[in-house]
Amino acid sequence: MFTSHLIALQTWEMRLRQRLGWFTAGGPWTGQLPAIERRSLRFFWLDGLFANASEAIIVAYQTLFVLALGANSAQIGLMSALSSLSAALFLLPGAALVERWGHRKQIVVSSGGGVGRLILLLLALLPLVFPGPLAIVVAIALIVARSAATNFSFSAWMSLTADIVPLAWRGRYFASRNIMMSLAGMITTYLVGQLITGVGGVNGYQLALGLAFAIGLISTYNFGRIHDPLASAAPAKPAVQYSLRGSQRLREDRAFWIFCALAATWNFSLNIAGPFFYVYLVDNLQGTASFVGILAVINGLAALPGQRLFGYLSDRWGPRRVQLLTGLLIPLMPWGWMLAPSVWHLLPVELCAGFLWAGYNLATFNFLLTLIPQNNRERYSALYQIIVTVALAGGAGLGGVVAEWWGYKAVFLLSGLGRLTTALLFVYLTRPAAKPGAMSQSEAMS
Repeated sequence: MFTSHLIALQTWEMRLRQRLGWFTAGGPWTGQLPAIERRSLRFFWLDGLFANASEAIIVAYQTLFVLALGANSAQIGLMSALSSLSAALFLLPGAALVERWGHRKQIVVSSGGGVGRLILLLLALLPLVFPGPLAIVVAIALIVARSAATNFSFSAWMSLTADIVPLAWRGRYFASRNIMMSLAGMITTYLVGQLITGVGGVNGYQLALGLAFAIGLISTYNFGRIHDPLASAAPAKPAVQYSLRGSQRLREDRAFWIFCALAATWNFSLNIAGPFFYVYLVDNLQGTASFVGILAVINGLAALPGQRLFGYLSDRWGPRRVQLLTGLLIPLMPWGWMLAPSVWHLLPVELCAGFLWAGYNLATFNFLLTLIPQNNRERYSALYQIIVTVALAGGAGLGGVVAEWWGYKAVFLLSGLGRLTTALLFVYLTRPAAKPGAMSQSEAMS
């Protein structure tokens, strides 16, 4: 009797471990992959979990931290613009390093995972060293430097991601990964918001940044355990200088450039309002850090069914249709903020935003992966990201000027109009690809 119970318990434990392994690797389909690939998918899944928990703190409270130091809306806009410009400057050198040296994992771990996260600790300690207005300047400089370090490793991350996640299952894998990332970000943002409100003042934000640093280190550890398929064979040095002239196909790739142009206008429109949502929440609607956490919970909960539904639809319909559907509805979100008379009226807005952005981000990423050729991923992804970051810088600069002269509601109105215009252009300028098979073909605030 005892032996049979022991065998049953061992069987149950084995099945539990198997299901947990499937879950953290992306699903039962991973059982057909070699063990080393399953392990990489599992560590990449865990990396995303802790990375988003850390990044959610930064997205929600970094701007409010600088605001608490005494910054105004013009300085917030400048900070966002400089962060995007610094990113643009470091993307191509990062891609060139990948092409010449390889070792993509080491680049990500040392730059974005190392330097980028160390800066979070420096930000947390900043008010202890620099007083008054000087603290604002140093904080902006550190935030700009963090953006540069993170984007220096972007091409390496993009290239490695495309190699370790099978094409036929990307929609489902990233849906599973993004669901847990959303949960982690949602819970972390809410708890940290309560912490900041309870502690009060700048000290609360210092604790939040310290937690973001500690959680980020766990992410870096997990990414360091991923197997890089190309680590043992660093690529040869390119025969030509790293530039647009280095790829005849790149110059002639019309679909890629159309996608980049649309991404530029979309992200320009997004960042007209992007840096100012939480500033508006605090300054105009008398919101608190804890209410920012509540919005994050609402946004994150709505993203969960969005990830599951749109991950499935992305594999069935193709990412273009999902991006088109969500892109036509997202312009309504900043207008919802513009019309909200109180913080509580933002709850249904963020409910819709979380659901729609889950699909849009997933589809955009998968769509981009289908447009860039396997042998030129670093170059294509770097150029795409440069275009996006320059557009973000322009949008933040314009948003800062509009906010200073006409107020935040004008910012939200203009942002929504730009998003809608881009979504309509997307309908006419992109052509539908062949319908993908279920098994065979192809990471927001409102």
